[in-house]
Amino acid sequence: MTALVRLGLSATCLVALLSCSSTPPVRWAEGGAPLVIGPARWDRPDDDPVEILANGQVLEDGDPVLLIDRAGRVVDEDNEPVAILLPDGYLAGPDNLLMGRVGVSNAAPPDSAAAWLAILPNGQVLRFDSDGDREGDGVWRGCEGPKRRTCTLVTHVLAMRHYRRHHPHSPVTFGVGVGVGF
Repeated sequence: MTALVRLGLSATCLVALLSCSSTPPVRWAEGGAPLVIGPARWDRPDDDPVEILANGQVLEDGDPVLLIDRAGRVVDEDNEPVAILLPDGYLAGPDNLLMGRVGVSNAAPPDSAAAWLAILPNGQVLRFDSDGDREGDGVWRGCEGPKRRTCTLVTHVLAMRHYRRHHPHSPVTFGVGVGVGF
């Protein structure tokens, strides 16, 4: 292969890589909604525990999966932007992707005003199915007061990741629930 052909292939690959990269969520540089971060643990009945460390690192079964900062930004284990919680409760993802809404103690998926999950004052996590029926999904410890919104954000982001992994070609739609507290 000649040097000119290799250079042309390299340039083509570079352009392809750059065109596939996503743009960070809106307001990424200035930050979004303020969060209170502190140690917390979500014990899930049929899954590995999730922990939030004081520095904002989120662990699933001891492995880092997310990092959250006090300005509402969420990055993955590779430090790539995942989402930002905006002051109005909307969760924005890369490339202007709407990821739903997150309140203090409940969250709604994209294109829905109704919550699909909630965290009760005692830390119990509830999920709502398409009929509005409730199902328990473990308990958060350490999510009292203003830290509850951080726990709600983590619960929602992990639920979105799980849904997208299992439904990669499906538009994200969910059923009804109790949508209060935004």
